[in-house]
Amino acid sequence: MANKLGIFPASGGLGGSTLKHLLELVPAKEVVLVARRPGKLSKEKAAGAIIRKADYDNAETLDHAFDGISSLNLISYASIQNEHRFKVHKSAIDAARKSGVKHIFYSSLAFAGDGNLNTKAQVMLAHIATEKYLAELHAQDPQFTYTVVREGLYSESFPLYTAFFDLKAPSNEICIPHDGSAPGLAWAKQDELGEATAKLIAQHAQDPAAFPYLNKTILLSGPRAWSLKETADVFSRVLNKPIKIRQVSVDEYVKQPQVQNGLTYGGGNWAPLWATAFDGIRDGECAVVTPNLARLLGREPEQFETTIKNMLSA
Repeated sequence: MANKLGIFPASGGLGGSTLKHLLELVPAKEVVLVARRPGKLSKEKAAGAIIRKADYDNAETLDHAFDGISSLNLISYASIQNEHRFKVHKSAIDAARKSGVKHIFYSSLAFAGDGNLNTKAQVMLAHIATEKYLAELHAQDPQFTYTVVREGLYSESFPLYTAFFDLKAPSNEICIPHDGSAPGLAWAKQDELGEATAKLIAQHAQDPAAFPYLNKTILLSGPRAWSLKETADVFSRVLNKPIKIRQVSVDEYVKQPQVQNGLTYGGGNWAPLWATAFDGIRDGECAVVTPNLARLLGREPEQFETTIKNMLSA
């Protein structure tokens, strides 16, 4: 049962993409999928994968959830609550090490550039704390290794950065605490990030000692950075409707109904904290472009405009 490859949480967006592509690279019986809602993984179970239930918010469920796994892809907990987010990450990492996990692929976020440990974005703080914790554990026990995968900002997550702009009910302007100018965001398609992450996991499993990203950070970015104005221009072209960026204060941004009603941690009471993301964008934290995603995919990543067109027609 030892030396399995694990993913937790395995039933979300990035986890779902990663497992789909991982199962194209390794036999299902070598994979352990850990999820809060294991019922969503019935197809993978039928294919031979081992399915287990665990929940970041219930530490007891993490005990033995990672037994038999040698390499675990730990995907971050979705929250902007820095302290709680790091606490649950630490609990999962500690449980994994107790279960004998030897290597952790931590799916981080592409703020703070290519391995930088300084950020202005609240959303990145727990990621950086987690990255530092993994490095500390390796320093204490060199037999334990890790890879930080800074996943590019999903093209599909554009609403978080555009005041919840809605392609199906578009407004004429996007009111954000940013003037729309460069530096921008190196948007990347979520499924391609999952595919690249799966290839890293499989590459490491084949020959851990020769893996080039042991105890390192790899940034997976889209093929170019798009300023927020250029992002709005894409919406204009795809929708055949003029859409502009209007810079507003953080207070004005937060009070917008669509921001208040946002269904993610970028909306409602969390909106003022989320607005610090625009400070990070302004500082160029999200504009770093690397060839890593293209190299792992073996092709040019999908352009942001193509993804948006496909989202509109879906």
